[in-house]
Amino acid sequence: MRGQEVLEFWWVILAGPALVGYGRSLAGVTRAQRAVWAKARIVAVQQPAHGDSEKPGIPVTLTFQDPATGQEFTLSNDGRHGDAVKEAWVGREIDVRYPPGQPLRFAVVLGGPREQTGREGPDCAVMLLLIGLVIHATVRWGCPWALLGFGALLTLFAVRSPDIRMVRARNALLASAVAVPARVVAVTKDVYTDDEAGCDIVVHTPVIAFTTHEGSHVTVLTHEGIPDPGRSLHRALTVHYAPTDPAVHTADRAADRRSGARNIAFVVALLLTGIAGVVVGAVML
Repeated sequence: MRGQEVLEFWWVILAGPALVGYGRSLAGVTRAQRAVWAKARIVAVQQPAHGDSEKPGIPVTLTFQDPATGQEFTLSNDGRHGDAVKEAWVGREIDVRYPPGQPLRFAVVLGGPREQTGREGPDCAVMLLLIGLVIHATVRWGCPWALLGFGALLTLFAVRSPDIRMVRARNALLASAVAVPARVVAVTKDVYTDDEAGCDIVVHTPVIAFTTHEGSHVTVLTHEGIPDPGRSLHRALTVHYAPTDPAVHTADRAADRRSGARNIAFVVALLLTGIAGVVVGAVML
């Protein structure tokens, strides 16, 4: 078989792992499905040090019970065990997972139930496969197929995007938001090197502390709604939080609404662009 003919089967490189991944998911043998899942509770919160990196998140101590043995574990997490915690208060419940019989290897998982299916890898492979097929069709058959293919991909992405649902859910929670005084108690600092510009980029993230009306002392890491974050240490603020979930909060409600509107407008623009591409491509065939 000649080299060019071999290249015709490039799609096997992505389709194969996708099929294997979905098969493993259906059989319930993916890593996420084999792991032990438990509901952990934050029992202690530490304040990130001023000037430290944002990446480890907020240091917390978690307690959870192993479903298999009933044994309770109290362990600390400083960002080295799964997802970094960006909103913390004593009593908050979060998901953790670990290999069977190895609770000391726990990982914090903030993505919710969708993380338990083990389909993230296969889904990614399918998306890359679709993009590759569109590029392949474009090279072989020309512009109309490019418009059809990329239009269909944009439409699919827009339809499956969770952004609109998330914005609506956030707006619904903040509709009954409660305002409380808050203060910037520390500012983290991360330095990134921009090789193209030949300079360093410094990112400051304020650490905000506030107390809910229910008496929970909340610590959050946030970039949103804080002007000039690098000079915000000890700044007094007003935070609006959702009574049912203090993780949903904002220091600037107007800016939060504008951000949500921009996200929705972006998804709608993708949808309209995708539909237009499909229509124009079909007409040109």
